[in-house]
Amino acid sequence: MLGWIVVVALAGLGFRRFSLGYPARPVGASTLGAREIHTVRIAGRTIYPEGGAIAASADRAGLALHADRFVGAQTGKNRILMRLLLVAIEHATLVFPAPGPRGWRRFTALEPDQRLAYLDAWRHSELPARRLVFVSLRAILTMGYFANPEVLRSLGLAPREIPRVVTEADLLWPAVGEHPQSIRFTRGDLTPPGDARAPLGPTGTIHPDYR
Repeated sequence: MLGWIVVVALAGLGFRRFSLGYPARPVGASTLGAREIHTVRIAGRTIYPEGGAIAASADRAGLALHADRFVGAQTGKNRILMRLLLVAIEHATLVFPAPGPRGWRRFTALEPDQRLAYLDAWRHSELPARRLVFVSLRAILTMGYFANPEVLRSLGLAPREIPRVVTEADLLWPAVGEHPQSIRFTRGDLTPPGDARAPLGPTGTIHPDYR
């Protein structure tokens, strides 16, 4: 009897894994498949929804493509583990169903409130492995979310632009690793003595890459 249960469970997982219904992966994705990209997208919407505490949602922050680049930058073993993590989140409803009707559906097919309850159950699970999976997923999403310029601007954490000051030392010493011939400054480029430089502070000019 147990053998038949295992066979049925594996057959169901295989059908869910390879069934249609996933949107095409976005332009620019090169590592994760359409199913994994969609899992990241829905998980991001669950944790960083539209209209949340920060104006930028997960979609506006570009979490899906960030996760694709992040996973692609890993070594072979870590890349496999991260992709398996996304498969687990998507299909573990067969073992840990979400509350409510049809809670056994794929994670991305659940209702929004079911998704939230499902991830919360992973977060507070008595099984260390489930908590570890959630923490790993949240780390991937959080890194992508807080790498977004709009999010950093909303929190007042976007880097400030530091005005370039040319001193006498810049006429004598090249940049680290460069030859003396690379020095491009002359005395005419020196910052005038006493030229005030306002402190960066929380209201300083934001760096161009984050405006």
